[in-house]
Amino acid sequence: MSRLRLFSFLLLLTVWFLCIPGSVHVVRAQNRTGATTHPDDARALNTIFATWKIRAPREEWNISGELCSGAAVDNAVTDANPAYNPLIKCDCNFVNSTICRITLLKVYARDVVGTIPKELWTLEYLTNLNLAQNFLSGSLSPAIGNLTRMEWLTFGINALSGPVPKEIGLLTNLKLLSISSNNFSGSMPAEIGSCTKLEQIYIDSSGLSGEIPLSFANLVELKQAWIMDLELTGRIPNFIGNWTKLTTLRIVGTGLSGPIPSSFSNLTSLLELRLGDITNGSSSLEFIKDMKSLSTLVLRNSNLTGTIPSNIGEYSSLQQVDLSFNKLHGPIPASLFNLSRLTHLFLGNNTLNGSLPTQKRQSLSNIDVSYNNLSGSLPSWVSSPNSKFNLVANNFTLEGLDNRVLSGLNCLQKNFPCNRGKGIYSNFSINCGGPDKISASGALFEKDDEDLGPASFVVNVARRWAASSIGLFAGSSNNIYIVNSLAQFTNTSDSELFQSARLSASSLRYYGLGLENGVYIVKLQFAEIQIEGSNSWKALGRRRFDIYVQGRLVEKDFDVRRTAGGSTVTAVEREYKANVSENYLEVHLFWAGKGTCCIPVQGAYGPLISAVSATPDFTPTVDNKPPSKGKNRTGVIVGVIVGIGLLSIFVGVAIFIIRKRRKPYTDDEELLGMEIKPYTFTYSELKSATQDFNISNKLGEGGFGPVYKGNLSDGREVAVKLLSVGSRQGKGQFVAEITWNLHEKNRELELIDEKLSEFNKDEVKRVIRIALLCTQSSHSLRPPMSRVVAMLSGDVEVSDVKSKPGYLSDWRFDDITTTSLSSFQTKEVGASGSKISPSTKDSQPMLGAKINVGR
Repeated sequence: MSRLRLFSFLLLLTVWFLCIPGSVHVVRAQNRTGATTHPDDARALNTIFATWKIRAPREEWNISGELCSGAAVDNAVTDANPAYNPLIKCDCNFVNSTICRITLLKVYARDVVGTIPKELWTLEYLTNLNLAQNFLSGSLSPAIGNLTRMEWLTFGINALSGPVPKEIGLLTNLKLLSISSNNFSGSMPAEIGSCTKLEQIYIDSSGLSGEIPLSFANLVELKQAWIMDLELTGRIPNFIGNWTKLTTLRIVGTGLSGPIPSSFSNLTSLLELRLGDITNGSSSLEFIKDMKSLSTLVLRNSNLTGTIPSNIGEYSSLQQVDLSFNKLHGPIPASLFNLSRLTHLFLGNNTLNGSLPTQKRQSLSNIDVSYNNLSGSLPSWVSSPNSKFNLVANNFTLEGLDNRVLSGLNCLQKNFPCNRGKGIYSNFSINCGGPDKISASGALFEKDDEDLGPASFVVNVARRWAASSIGLFAGSSNNIYIVNSLAQFTNTSDSELFQSARLSASSLRYYGLGLENGVYIVKLQFAEIQIEGSNSWKALGRRRFDIYVQGRLVEKDFDVRRTAGGSTVTAVEREYKANVSENYLEVHLFWAGKGTCCIPVQGAYGPLISAVSATPDFTPTVDNKPPSKGKNRTGVIVGVIVGIGLLSIFVGVAIFIIRKRRKPYTDDEELLGMEIKPYTFTYSELKSATQDFNISNKLGEGGFGPVYKGNLSDGREVAVKLLSVGSRQGKGQFVAEITWNLHEKNRELELIDEKLSEFNKDEVKRVIRIALLCTQSSHSLRPPMSRVVAMLSGDVEVSDVKSKPGYLSDWRFDDITTTSLSSFQTKEVGASGSKISPSTKDSQPMLGAKINVGR
């Protein structure tokens, strides 16, 4: 029994030792040395909270009605802790540690609605004020100048308006100033230049305009500066180059003009540099020569000229490089593709030339080189898994490329070669970011739900349309390129079309391919389904982008929600007329640096679209169907060609045997029986014209007989080719030469046997032209088999035939009268010349006479 009592006593003693210190800590936290909140501060804070309809949480601080208690005086609790919001912090070292003054006020992302009470400006001991991400409206009072102890001042993401008070310049202890994403007006107060201790300034999307004050040159302690989405004037200030402690600099979509000051080369501490949408004034990349610590280099749309530095491989910390939409030329340095930390590379929309580097780091998984002058074969790394590449609008050689790799890229090279000429389609409809949908009018909006990521493209199976997207959302750890909604939309009978949308951080293009030429009505459909529409800070975002149709700017700073009257459930439609003259149509949505960047999440900006469609404003003449329903037309065509090749060998042998047994005049009958309407003459006419083939009229000797000059009875000069009896080759070449001349005059269809009552004229011309290409003497002019297959299938347009086939251009005479031949000129005869049938009694060797061909 005594042992049990002893054990209980020891247990009680242990508990006492463990609990009492904790209790003492709680008591101290609740009321340190009995200090109380200054009544002026308490009165002001209670009024502020009552106005904003929020309360001081008694379980965290304001314990037993004492504001400066609990977390408010606990040094272990900081304002960075999201569990404490709202929060105050107090300094209780006044009047012999009996009075506490409020030094920090945090009301962050609480959707507080209303104005800022005047009592706030009486909290003169504040050093940290964070009112970001609310719905505060009204103006900032000049009484803000009372807060002279302020170091960290944040009003970002609210609906504040009016001018920014110059009295902020009195807050000379400021280290951070954020007024971003508001509705302020007017210029930046020059007095802010007096805040020489500033380390961070955020004025993006604040509504300010005018020039950056010269007094800002004093802000040499700055480490971070966001100057974006403003309506500024003037040039980029040279004094920014004196902010040498900068680690982050963003100047995007401001209206400032270039060039980029050479003083920027002093900013060698930069880790992140984003410059963009600079008007006028070109710059080279010389200013980055010593910025070797950079991890993010974004100089998109900055009027850059010149070449990419050859020493770019020395920038070993680079993770993202964006030099797109500039005027850079020259080759791509191979070292750029081998930076060990680089993951995203954007070089599109320049004039870069040469070929792609043959090697790249595996970590470089997103590459955009679209819209350049690159050429050559694609390197093996284009088939890398888990990677995204945009190679659109270049001149790459794609022969031998696996169809499963970058499928459809052949249709998106320069001039968009698929289904050119007459075209095969007369409309297209796309459900951007969503599945197949049938509209109320019965039109099929084809699915466009592939994850394109930061740099990729897609071509639909029928080669009717394509999409191309580039861009990486800044600051976002989870880049999203498709958004969805379950909302029901007004102002439309096709609500489901607006429940999905495709996003892009920079540039989003849609193409209509293989279209019959003519005028089209292009309809673009939008609904803002990412930015909310309630009275919340999440509704304060502004999305703005430019719209181009066929290269023409049709909307500048287009704002979907503003167009919808502020609603996020109202469908918006835009229609434009566009002329298609080369069988393709392009819709380009482009982010020019405008709009907020980070509402409701980081990276919520750039183009957004729900549906794209185009219908003809004329009566189509095409059937609007794909060339084939087969899943692999190319494979079928290759199989057919191989089969035909084998059959041709067999048939060729048979024909050779038969021809050996034919009568000698069979070839002559072939010539005379041609219905191609060349100029033909009787033997007696030609015999008379050449004075019985007088040796004095002989011009030269060909591979199939001599050539004579002559004069017809009507005075026309001709060159007469006399085929020898055994010149079977010459007769065939003569027929071939007639074919070439008909091709030159676009009269190939006269070669068709009149017994064929029905045939596709375009296909006949296609085959003839392919045959002429395949018989060129130079191997460089002959297309490879893969391109022949593509041309036969209609996937690419047949190249122009600009030179005679080898069996024509390689004919040479054993010239015994060189001077006579070179000086002889025949006269052109019009197409109205008559055809004269040969006399059956002429038993002389068959003659071929052609006007304007003698050599």
